[in-house]
Amino acid sequence: MSEQPYDLRKVLAEIKDLPGQYHETDVEIDPNADLAGVYRYIGAGGTVMRPTTEGPTMMFNNVKGFPGSRVLIGLQASRQRVATILHHDYKTLGQMLNEAVTKPVAPVEVTREQAPAQEVVHLASDADFDIRKLLAAPTNTEDDAGPYITMGVVYGHSVDHQQSDVTIHRMVLEDKDTIGMYIMPGGRHIGAFLKEYEAINEPMPITINIGLDPAITIGATFEPPTTPLGYNELQIAGALRNEAVQVVPGVAVDALGIARAEWIIEAEILPNQSMQEDINTNSGYAMPEFPGYNGSANPAVNVIKVKAVTHRQDNPIVQTTIGPSEEHVSMAGIPTEASILSLVERAIPGKVLNVYNAPAGGGKLMTIMQIHKDNEADEGIQRQAALLAFSAFKELKTVILVDEDVDIFDWNDVMWTINTRFQADRDIMVLEGLRNHPLDPSELPEYDPARIRVRGMSSKLVLDGTFPYDMQKSFKRAQFKEITDWQKYLD
Repeated sequence: MSEQPYDLRKVLAEIKDLPGQYHETDVEIDPNADLAGVYRYIGAGGTVMRPTTEGPTMMFNNVKGFPGSRVLIGLQASRQRVATILHHDYKTLGQMLNEAVTKPVAPVEVTREQAPAQEVVHLASDADFDIRKLLAAPTNTEDDAGPYITMGVVYGHSVDHQQSDVTIHRMVLEDKDTIGMYIMPGGRHIGAFLKEYEAINEPMPITINIGLDPAITIGATFEPPTTPLGYNELQIAGALRNEAVQVVPGVAVDALGIARAEWIIEAEILPNQSMQEDINTNSGYAMPEFPGYNGSANPAVNVIKVKAVTHRQDNPIVQTTIGPSEEHVSMAGIPTEASILSLVERAIPGKVLNVYNAPAGGGKLMTIMQIHKDNEADEGIQRQAALLAFSAFKELKTVILVDEDVDIFDWNDVMWTINTRFQADRDIMVLEGLRNHPLDPSELPEYDPARIRVRGMSSKLVLDGTFPYDMQKSFKRAQFKEITDWQKYLD
């Protein structure tokens, strides 16, 4: 018998007995704000309002109003846990993903009989169908526009079926068979496919896949230029696992689903139609987003009509996340590290040793770059690296440059270099009038009318904490004796 393919349940089985990595509870929890409110204290981390901490992933087995369904939160809310799940060193996950992009393993199609995700089928045409009563989608706060699917991988294809892609979007349950989905302009290939369907005024068939191996959800967050239009990021998950992701034809739409998901929502994006995101609450808010603020409700999200919902027979798991949590840092930050490493290695090989997209930037807004200089001729190459990073990822706002003796994963070490290898009058670069991320509230025109013409423009910052190569003797750290058996003194 062949080994079971990777899916969420296999991953959970691998981490369940590891200290501090997994916790489950049978205490009843209300998915409306309570579930996220509890996890905020236990394990969310990231840019979530304090107090919070980085802790275990949590399985809630008793979700109010949803008997037989479980909710998992925070599986990737720890870089170290992600490394354990992917069987790799947490400090070099960016390099690992960068390599995976270059060695894609294409998905393989299986039959419905081979797809656990289609063991149970609910058709939207059934008289009692109501996705709001079927799917235990939580709200993160009491101000949310409604229950949100925050960890749903959208899978769609071009009109001619020659290209396909997977992306993650925020999706709110609006009605019994209606979902509002926000597609950020210019940032997702699903949006490019949708334009093709809208040009012929036809609905776009999609699946929304929930409860997945983290290799899929992390791989799905890659963006151009690393993965251009037509590059299906399921190939990255295939490379990470050295096995093809299994996909299966939908039961009600002409689209593929991920066969080993916990849930598959089969649906159509209606062409040239939109709706108010918070139509049911009029709160003005959508849900908490990665910068740590409540996202504004969009007045015109895409309208998704559900055609069917399928799921596993045995206690299906709804996987969810808190928008500003450490989990977003893992999903968005690690692929961004890979993208930056890919570009800088091609342009200035050997000069950037490692990259870390820190939680303070939600995985998107900030990166720390570890620089290697060989000689005096390399002076200035560190700032070239920063410019390359901005070109690789337009949503990046701040770059901190450090030398190779600095641990980029240790904030105290990073700030030590800013305090001892940095002079503000010469080591700050400010780049004005560039594009960034519209969810950053400091990028509103009223914040800086002279420089921000439209929402999402930003000044970008480089802090150069590398010392001049010709002064290296002045910046040599105190050297301590290497002791190989130091741990015996803890016995």
